[in-house]
Amino acid sequence: MGPISPALPQLPRRAIGIDVGGTGIKGGIVNLQKGSLTGKRFRIPTPRPATPQAVAGVIGEILDELLSREKAPAAEDLTVGVTVPGIVIDNVVLSAANIDESWLDCDTTQLLNNLPGHISTLNDADAAGLAEARYGAGANKPGTILTVTLGTGVGSALVHDGVLVPNSELGHLEFEGEKPAERKVSASARERLDMPWDEYGETLRRFLAHVERIQPVSKFIIGGGISKRSEDFLPFVSGLRAEVVPAQLTNNAGIVGAALYAAERATLKTPKVHET
Repeated sequence: MGPISPALPQLPRRAIGIDVGGTGIKGGIVNLQKGSLTGKRFRIPTPRPATPQAVAGVIGEILDELLSREKAPAAEDLTVGVTVPGIVIDNVVLSAANIDESWLDCDTTQLLNNLPGHISTLNDADAAGLAEARYGAGANKPGTILTVTLGTGVGSALVHDGVLVPNSELGHLEFEGEKPAERKVSASARERLDMPWDEYGETLRRFLAHVERIQPVSKFIIGGGISKRSEDFLPFVSGLRAEVVPAQLTNNAGIVGAALYAAERATLKTPKVHET
């Protein structure tokens, strides 16, 4: 594992991560030492409309199922991380570009206060990037790593020496006259514009070069569902100062990162007991 917070040795063995997506909400029990799922993940389709109350109900169903499993975390150690596709500060959702507008200014602490455990909420790309930096393509690599998730939009997660700098939202930059950049760079944009893979790779290369001028990094990790096809477009992403590599944790990254984030947040807030 890469550079880590001093809290990590004190973490419980397992935590739960729940990843809220546009089509499905999925959760799993995460082994925090290995960064892998303990048992199968559990998925329920995202409700329509995906209001906070409707999504909270699904989160509760997923949590109930996971806690019924033999290897579920103990109640006294239970931490739960939940991702949201928006800016999240102190568990309050401050943007709703890719989710239902009713999430704007939603305090998820209040929304989920009837659920068990210590619950923390974070941006979905931040969760994936944290997982990749600690357990995946960025493991054991110091410096600044930027994970770029390519899907319906473009998410970004900035991690420096294993510590997350949240809510970078670089997919919302202006890029070649397009604002936000994700209208031109996302996986959905490739399909909408019917871009061949080589053209898409070149577009992504120019976008990453643009990002490098604003935020120099030592490594780009390319995630999102399209990363499964990385051999089709990453060969055309060349000539950058930073290394560019595909993500390793694929669809489990959000779950793993959410669980890790929540466990660390809970541990950092728990006073240490000094024996005498």
